[in-house]
Amino acid sequence: MRSGEEAADAPRLRGHELSAKGVTVSYDGVDVVHDAAVALRPGEVTALVGPNGSGKSTLLRTIARLQRGRHATLMIDGDTDGLALSAREFSRHVALLTQGRPTPSGLTVRDVVEFGRYPYRGRFGRPDPDASAAIDRALALTGVTDLAERGADHLSGGQLQRVWLASCLAQETGVLLLDEPTTYLDLRYQIELLDLIRDLADDHGIAVGVVLHDLDQAAAVADRITLLEAGRIVADGLPEDVLTPERLTTVYGIRIDVDTDPLTGRLRTRPIGRHHTRITRNTRTERLGTTS
Repeated sequence: MRSGEEAADAPRLRGHELSAKGVTVSYDGVDVVHDAAVALRPGEVTALVGPNGSGKSTLLRTIARLQRGRHATLMIDGDTDGLALSAREFSRHVALLTQGRPTPSGLTVRDVVEFGRYPYRGRFGRPDPDASAAIDRALALTGVTDLAERGADHLSGGQLQRVWLASCLAQETGVLLLDEPTTYLDLRYQIELLDLIRDLADDHGIAVGVVLHDLDQAAAVADRITLLEAGRIVADGLPEDVLTPERLTTVYGIRIDVDTDPLTGRLRTRPIGRHHTRITRNTRTERLGTTS
């Protein structure tokens, strides 16, 4: 996904640390996230994982200030109260890629990416002198420079997801939050998007927090994993320390084996269902020594 020399020549972005403590969120008087704490550090990817309804998206949206918490402490770089900032000021530090963004009609890709410059627009239409450079950099980093003048409503789902990500990068924030960014994407775009997330942390020092369903993808891309169950953080740390078979089996309510891929050295998980021992018709025939 990286666009070669364009991405390499792009200026380095500055990462920020975002730490949240005591995050408690309620719906209709019932707590759905309980006293959660997350620390996102520059140059690191933190993946939030857990079953459906575990509170991972709610937690992410709360630290992005899109969801109001009943209680929370939010600090940027250890000395700035993130909840005391105006929405515009906060948006200069933290960007959020939400699920299910719409397909814009009648707009070019460049127009959509320019949405990310809203925290820097002056009142009464005063110009944003850094907009052009920031947009060009975001297009280059996401590999969509050649699509800049194409209509956004003519793109594939994977292309449009990259464009929305470019819009977030145009905010020039040091913290990037992504809520299930690979959902509905085919395998190629999933892997390319995860590679880009890793590049943003490694090459540009961005602090990344991402909600993922796929445990193997989380293990591959993340420096740290935060595992949630029923609105509570049950483990937080290195992938190999968090994603243990005993813990995953308990949290997901299904047997999950964990081992290391001998080719890549990466952690991999294997959910075991009732039919995991089923053999194919061809294999059955071979074992019986008969022909079909």
